[in-house]
Amino acid sequence: MPATRTGLLVALAATAAFAVPAAAHHGWGGYDADRTLTLTGTVEQFAFRNPHAMLNLQADGTLWHVVLAPPGRMTARGLPDGAVKPGQTVTVVGYPSKSEPAELRAERITAGGQTVELR
Repeated sequence: MPATRTGLLVALAATAAFAVPAAAHHGWGGYDADRTLTLTGTVEQFAFRNPHAMLNLQADGTLWHVVLAPPGRMTARGLPDGAVKPGQTVTVVGYPSKSEPAELRAERITAGGQTVELR
C-alpha cells in the first residue's frame, strides 16, 4: 500500500475515533423536546464535574437523574460548585428522556432562590 494511502487511512481512523465519543456524548436527540417537565424536590446527590454536572432529585415519589450544564457554564451563569447541596430543595425544568423513565435534561434550575438558564 502506498505511503499516501496508509497515511490517509490512519487519519480517517483517528478522526472516527474522536467523532464517535463526541456523537455519543451529545445525544440530545434522546430527550423529548416536545414535553417539558417541572420537578421540585430534594437533592439526594450532586456531581459538579465534566462533561456535565448532574444531580439525583427525589421528586413526586421518584428518584430522578437530572443532567445539567457543564460546570464552566453553570459557574459563568452564577451557580458555582457548592451552590447546590444534598438535602436542598431545587426546581428543575427540562425534557424527559425517551428511553430512561426517570431521567431529565434540565434547561433551567432554581436553587437557593436563584434561577439559572442552563442552555
